[in-house]
Amino acid sequence: MQQASPDVPGLKRAADDGEKEYGADAASFIRENFYVDDGFKSTATASEAINLIKSSKAICAKAGLHLHKITSNSKEVLQLIPVEDRSKNTKEINITVDPLPIERVLGVIWCVEDDSFRFRIELKDRPFTRRGVLSTVCSIYDPQGYVAPVTLKGKQILQQMCRDKLDWDSPVPDMLRPL
Repeated sequence: MQQASPDVPGLKRAADDGEKEYGADAASFIRENFYVDDGFKSTATASEAINLIKSSKAICAKAGLHLHKITSNSKEVLQLIPVEDRSKNTKEINITVDPLPIERVLGVIWCVEDDSFRFRIELKDRPFTRRGVLSTVCSIYDPQGYVAPVTLKGKQILQQMCRDKLDWDSPVPDMLRPL
């Protein structure tokens, strides 16, 4: 058994300790697909997902951790997860007839039923200045960069205004204004 180094987080240590007994797939999932305390993984089949969940739960249990708040866009997978281990929104539905709920995943809205991400963007009336463009671009929370193509134009405008050394409250020059 390896000695724990002080810089190895608990989940990664649990993965190392449980890999031989519960498999490399689950250990890899725990090491590489957890962000803070949320794990995300896509599998090709429901049976792969079910096996991954069971093995990952076993690794965590061995380390004294309880893997729960589980959700999936597969009703087949959800039916095999004990109700007490499901996410709050999936505990409250009848999986056989109700549509799957909308969940929040690291601040992003995930429509579980159709397996898509949604972004809620509220554009407030801000002045068309360097400060206003920065405020608008930074108000869009997108940690994975899914809407980067949408925010790119605003970032390019900001970049040019910085190069031109324009003041924070200077209006955006006509040459940088979108058509």
